[in-house]
Order: sequence, then C-alpha cells, then structure tokens
Amino acid sequence: MTPKDPHLRFERSFKAQGHRLIAGADEVGRGALAGPVSVGMVLIDATTAKALKGVRDSKLLSAPDREALVPVIRTWAAAYGVGHASPAEIDSMGLMAALRLAGTRAWLQVLAVSRPDVVILDGNYDWLSAQPQASLFEVSDGAGCDAPVHTKIKADLQCLSVAAASVLAKVERDAMMVKLADDYPAYGWEANKGYATGSHRAAILDKGPSSQHRQSWRLTPDSPSMAAVELSGAGPL
Repeated sequence: MTPKDPHLRFERSFKAQGHRLIAGADEVGRGALAGPVSVGMVLIDATTAKALKGVRDSKLLSAPDREALVPVIRTWAAAYGVGHASPAEIDSMGLMAALRLAGTRAWLQVLAVSRPDVVILDGNYDWLSAQPQASLFEVSDGAGCDAPVHTKIKADLQCLSVAAASVLAKVERDAMMVKLADDYPAYGWEANKGYATGSHRAAILDKGPSSQHRQSWRLTPDSPSMAAVELSGAGPL
C-alpha cells in the first residue's frame, strides 16, 4: 500500500466517539445524459477491518480491475448496497432528491444487515440525509438516511470504505448501461455509459432522445437545461 492509496484512518477516527460501524458512500452517474444515478454504500467494522489491497476510487481503475474487486469487496464488507434512481425520477424530482432516493435504496440494503453508526459521504454537500422540506429546485421525497452523515472532500481517494462503495456502484451502473445498449444501440452506451461524448450527442441530434435520457438535461449543445443549476460544477463520475 502506498500513501496515495485509500486507508482506514478516517473511519477509525470515529472510534474515539464510540462509533464502531462506519459506512462509506459515493455516487456515480451524476453528470451522465442517460441512465440512472447510482449510489454505493459499504459498511465496515472499524475495530476489525483490515486494509484491502487494490481498491481505489473507481475512476482510477480499469473496468477489469473494478469487476475483479467486486467479490473481494463484498466479502470484506460487513454489509453493502447499491441503489439507483431512474432518468424519469431524476426528471420528476430533481438531481439532489434523486441522489437521495438512490442513496436511500442503498441505505436500506445495508440496514437490512446492520445499522451504521456513521456514514461518510464523498464531497462537501450532504444529499443523503432525510430532508424535511424540499429545496427551491426539488420535490420533497420523504427519503433519506437517518444516521449521522459526515461529508469529506476527496473521500473516494482517502477513505477505503468510500472507495469500495464507488467501485460497487460503478460496476453495477456500467453493467446496466451495457444492457440498455442492446435495446438502444444508436447511442453507444456500451462504450460511453451514458456520458456526454461527441458521438453520443451526435446520436441524440440524429435520432432524438430515448426514454432512458434525462429529458431535463442539456442533451445537445443548443438545448435548454432545467438541471443546469443542480449540475453546475459536476463532471462525469
């Protein structure tokens, strides 16, 4: 293990507060034009968990390496889950509420095995916790995690549980996009996974958007985007 590899130091820091079961969470697909937004969650026992060789932020791994790590992570984790929110859900409730919905679905899978004391969420904004009132740009969905959520910038690079969660979410979402590509072959999703490549945008211009596209997104360069305010600063993940 090198100093740049994710580790368990942050997860273990919660032991001083009496917390033992720590979950890491991360999302993928936030900046895509098509397909779901997906959230992975991995629970560990901070008192017994060991370092896990080869796990890094999913964007830094090749597809074969990510896929090979899935069974390893599942065996290593005390519990895990991956949740998804569909393009229709993204369009109807807004990006942040859709992220929370996908995160809630992952949370419930973990909760069926054991309840986390704390959740570490990649980034600087807590979209995972339950929100009693909708923001200006989203519909209230009543969903969310009810454990304390601690956001951490670049947690996917530093926290092993979060990096592991990103791998599970990325592999599952990629597989969904490859399967969808069989039904929608014009858009090249088996290669671009729904992100805004030049060929993907060209296919949308030529064929029009499909039912798996996010209709509120800027699908072509000259189209309006209802989601622009929520997506600002978010690149492909």
